[in-house]
Amino acid sequence: MRLRFQKKLVADKTAAVTGKIRGSRTDDPLPTENKPPSPTGVTDEIIEQEIQAHWTARMMRPVRRLYEWVLHWAETKYAGLALAVTAFSEAVWFPIPVDPLLVALCLGKPKRSFWYAVSCTFWSTFGAMFAMLAGAWIGEERVLSVMAWFNLQDESRWALDLFRQYGFWAVAVGAVVPIPYKVFAWIAGFAEVNWLTFLVATVIFRKLRYMLIGALIYFYGIRAKQFIDKYFNWVVLGTGILLLLAILGIKCLGQLIG
Repeated sequence: MRLRFQKKLVADKTAAVTGKIRGSRTDDPLPTENKPPSPTGVTDEIIEQEIQAHWTARMMRPVRRLYEWVLHWAETKYAGLALAVTAFSEAVWFPIPVDPLLVALCLGKPKRSFWYAVSCTFWSTFGAMFAMLAGAWIGEERVLSVMAWFNLQDESRWALDLFRQYGFWAVAVGAVVPIPYKVFAWIAGFAEVNWLTFLVATVIFRKLRYMLIGALIYFYGIRAKQFIDKYFNWVVLGTGILLLLAILGIKCLGQLIG
């Protein structure tokens, strides 16, 4: 009798637990959240890798959040517009470089890599021209008076004189090195570099930078991304230094011959 009672008690407990489980519908298959595929082919993994690869995104949390906000557009149908806006604004004032977004889009659709590179070049040039003309409108005297407050007047004069002296080649070096191009665009404006000289140098050398990124991903895919993350900035920095040394060498040779 006692054994029968224990069996009944166990059966009742089992039925109660089963009823609760059924009531909570945990016996049903777990719902799966089907995320629609990105229209650009960009995945969350690509975005996370681009954020982790860029050193500025790892420095401060607000910068990382800004990176995430910029790169999330790569998953949307507005990716091309986001690339144009970022390329333009980055050449004027925006602190986030356009390169990670360009890499993400090229990885998502490698066959459109060259198109993305051309679009990036156009809008970056447009933004740089805006910054340069705005700098020319502000003028040298206003800038020097502001720099005097920070005790940087001599350094500012040196930078302006450098752009006046080298013009095209100063812009060319600035267009390929990993230093934000907005800095060079504003200085060129303050130094009143000829707008056509600035335009030609920007188109040639910004295009060189972005087309190199597009070509690497078009031909080598994910292997190119690993190279870009590790070595690309060093390569373009070295190229800029070699270009600068070549300019100085030509100038010295001309002085010796003269």
